[in-house]
Amino acid sequence: MNLHSILFPDLRMDAGTALGIAGAMLGLLAVATACMALRAARSLRERTLIAESNLAALRRELERVSLSGIKTERRVKRAEEDAAEVAGRVDQFELRGASKSIDEAIDHARRGADPGRLTQQFGLSRGEADLVTRLHGRKKRA
Repeated sequence: MNLHSILFPDLRMDAGTALGIAGAMLGLLAVATACMALRAARSLRERTLIAESNLAALRRELERVSLSGIKTERRVKRAEEDAAEVAGRVDQFELRGASKSIDEAIDHARRGADPGRLTQQFGLSRGEADLVTRLHGRKKRA
């Protein structure tokens, strides 16, 4: 007695029946494998769509950042040009009128002008006006 006759006493299996059962099992296995492959393909497709969407968003963000960088570069260049122009004006002003303004401020301090007036009239800083007044202003009597 074999296991088959113990499990299936009334069933006689010949080679054709065994091959049929094996074929059916292989068919079921093939269907199950195909279903799993289909699920995996759908999942992969969904992940691919998400990745493509994220990539498109990253491209848009990169373009926005790039444009922002270009605008910032232009602003910095303009600011540097403006600063260079202002520096040139300051240099010209210092060469033309700085000594004349100081000389005139000294004369006014000798005649009794206070630091506030020197600042306003000659464009001196408060510290410069105080120094001119102390060095060249009228001496106060005690």
